[in-house]
Amino acid sequence: IIADVKENDRLMQEEIFGPVVAFCKARDFDHMMEIANNTDYGLTGALISNNREHIERAREEFHVGNLYFNRGCTGAIVGYQPFGGFNMSGTDSKAGGPDYLILHMQAKTTGETL
Repeated sequence: IIADVKENDRLMQEEIFGPVVAFCKARDFDHMMEIANNTDYGLTGALISNNREHIERAREEFHVGNLYFNRGCTGAIVGYQPFGGFNMSGTDSKAGGPDYLILHMQAKTTGETL
C-alpha cells in the first residue's frame, strides 16, 4: 500500500499485476475522473460512493473494460461476467462475451460475375 503518490508518477501510470495499491489525492470528483483516465491502461476500475450522480458519471466516463461500484474490483469469472480492457489492457474485446468469437474469425467478402 503506497500513499500520497503524485498523479503523474510512474506508479499511477502503469498496470501492475501484483499485491500493490497506490493512493493519490484528488481535489474533487472531476479531478478524480481525470486521474483515473490519465493512463494508457484500462482493464479494471472501481468506485466506492453513495452519490448516485457520481456513480452514473463514472459509468459513462470511466474508460475501463470492467467497472465495479461499491464492491471489490477483482474476480471476474469468464462465462459469468465478460472480462477485458481497453488501450494497452487488451483489445477492447470481452472474453466470455457475445462478440468474443468474432475476434478469432477472418471476415471475407467475395463477388462473382456469372
